This record gives sequence, C-alpha cells and structure tokens, in this order.
Amino acid sequence: MSTYIHYTNEQKERARSTDLADLLQRQGEQLKRSGKEYQWRDGSNKVTIRGNLWYHQYEEVGGDAIDFVRRFYNKDYPEAMEYLLNGYGGTLTAAPPIEKDIKEFELPKRNDNMRRVYAYLLHHRGLSRDVVYAFAHKQMIYESLPHHNAVFVGYDTEGIARHAHKRGSGSQSTYKGNADGSIPEFSFHWNGSSNKIFLFEAPIDMLSYISMNPHEWQKNSYAASCSVSDRVLFQCLKDNPNIKEVYLCFDNDEAGQTAAKRISDKLFTQGYKSEILTPTHKDWNEDLIIFQKDGDLQWTTHLY
Repeated sequence: MSTYIHYTNEQKERARSTDLADLLQRQGEQLKRSGKEYQWRDGSNKVTIRGNLWYHQYEEVGGDAIDFVRRFYNKDYPEAMEYLLNGYGGTLTAAPPIEKDIKEFELPKRNDNMRRVYAYLLHHRGLSRDVVYAFAHKQMIYESLPHHNAVFVGYDTEGIARHAHKRGSGSQSTYKGNADGSIPEFSFHWNGSSNKIFLFEAPIDMLSYISMNPHEWQKNSYAASCSVSDRVLFQCLKDNPNIKEVYLCFDNDEAGQTAAKRISDKLFTQGYKSEILTPTHKDWNEDLIIFQKDGDLQWTTHLY
C-alpha cells in the first residue's frame, strides 16, 4: 500500500504549472515550434504543448504538467509530484505502451417503458415532445435498466447500433458516459437530405437546438460528438456526400469554442464551408429553457 503524502495547494499549483517544453527539452526530446505552441510526438501521434498544458491530437485528451508525467511516463500521482517539485531531477523513462482491453460494444438493457426518461427530457430539460418522439420512434432514444438512464443510440449506415451515450435521468443527476466499446464515428446523429449538418457536444444540446428550430428540421443532418471530437462529423460527411455546409454548435466556453475553431480550420483545408454558432448562455439546453420563459434570444455566428 502506498504511503499518503499531503501536498499544499501551493505545491500542487507549482507542479501543475511546470513548463512542458522545458521539461521535454531537458529530457532530450525533439520539439517543433508552431507559433506560440510546440509539437511533440508520442510515437507517431502529435501532441500539442502550450506552457504547462498539452493536448493529444489523436486521442483528443489533454491536461496539465502533472497529467502529462502520469500519462506519458506511467507515474503515479506522488511520483509525478516528486519529480516536478524537485526540478525534474533524474531521468524519466517512458513506459512501454499498455495494450488496452477492447470491450465488445453492447447496448444497455432496455426498460419496457420510457416514463422516467420522457419526464426528464420533456419536463426537466424542456425538449419538444414531437422531436423526442421522432427519435424514440427510430429507437435512437430509450430508457435503460437497472439505472433508468436516457440512452442515445448511434447507428452505422447498415442500421447497426455502434454507439450509446448514457445520461442520468434524475433531476439532480450529473451522470453521463458512453457505453464500453462505443465507436466515436457513429455517435448519436440524424441523417437528412439537405446540404447542411449541425454538430453539437451532447445529444441534449442537439435536441434543444432542434426544439428551438423545428421548421422542417428532419431535412437537415445533426450529430452529437459526446465530446469535442470531430470524428462523427467526418464520418457523416463521408456517408452523406450531399452535405456542403457545416455548422459547429459547441458550448459557449473556452473548451467548446477552441474546438470549434480547430474543426473549422480543418474543414477549410478540405473545402467545406463552415459557420460557428454560439449559444447565448453556457449551452443550447440553457438557451432553450430561457427561450421558453421569455422567447427572446440572439445566437452569435462566426463565418469561416
């Protein structure tokens, strides 16, 4: 059993704020300057470094200096703290990659009714009854057992379920997560016939936007990445060559808007017209709830 070590808030902040470019260069690692950032290679994958922060472009995860040492050098928390607080004395040796068990995808068990999920989505979240029923009719939303989560299902082009995002249906619940084995390229999405697609972070945000813009909504395509990833977007573009215009509808916070700009730049290089739609408040569901109270919202758009 490891010994518990107490660290002060000042020590935690000092370790967390370590400049990663300096750390890596002292380790003899090769970095490539890119504006205010650096690029470092984790094998064949690119990792962006900015000050004490990092972002793995392939795995689409990131963190601070403590997370970096733990993730890339396979250290536990006390080992990472000791290394960073002691001026990274000694040599870090990257551990060999750990092969992760790949679990087979399986949909959560289905309840025989959707009473709790309907109550949560329609009354607590304020979603349009017609919109929710349209997705439930296609078996894209259901209630699970034994936890009564709302399950948002994504299918591939053959109609086979490949992704399931779970959201707690209790009014105070904050639980959310993807079922083991879910394939990000096929997260919750709707294929329409028009040349437009709208990308969101979460299924409830996607359904909130549709609830506020219901006119012939079925003609457009929509997708929820269940993250700030672009993998489902580019899968939809591949499967629907009719799509020419992309609307990026991520949360109104730093993570969401940074991701939207990143994806917009990527789309530009591939010849797609994109526009960033920003909710007035934190996210589209918050906008929907306030819209239902006063009916007056203006969304911010940025054309790229």
